[in-house]
Amino acid sequence: MTNKITLNLITCRTIQQGVAMETGKTSKKYYDAASIIHMHEDDMKKAGIMANTNVRVTSKDGTIVVKAVRTREDVVPGLAMLPMGPWANALVSAYTYSTGEPCFKGFPVDIEPAEKEKVMEAVELIQTLCYGEDRKPPARE
Repeated sequence: MTNKITLNLITCRTIQQGVAMETGKTSKKYYDAASIIHMHEDDMKKAGIMANTNVRVTSKDGTIVVKAVRTREDVVPGLAMLPMGPWANALVSAYTYSTGEPCFKGFPVDIEPAEKEKVMEAVELIQTLCYGEDRKPPARE
C-alpha cells in the first residue's frame, strides 16, 4: 500500500555534500550526495517507501523527485532532511518575511513513492525550473 505522507522538511549542509562540491556541482558525486532525502524508517513504512527508491516531494512552491534514504542523521519521525542544492531550492519559498533570507527549515512537504520517475541531474532540473519542460531559453528579439 502506498500513501502520501506530510512531513516537516529541513535543508542543511552535509559532510558528503561538502566533499562532493569540490568535484563540481554537475558531478556524479554531488548528484549522489544532494539529490536524496533523509527520512526516518517509521515515516518510510507509513508511506510505503522502500529505502533507496525515488519519491516525489512537493511543497507549496514546487515539486521534485529524489531518492529516499534511511537517515543516518538525528532525524526523528515527522521530520525529513534534504541537503541544500538545486533539489532543495526547488521546494523553498522565495518569500522571506522581510528578512532577506528564505525559510530553509521547518516547512511542510508531501512525500509519496515515485519509483518509476527519474531524478533529474542538476543542470536539467535548473533548466526545467527556469524554462519549463522544453528546457530552452526564450528566443531573443
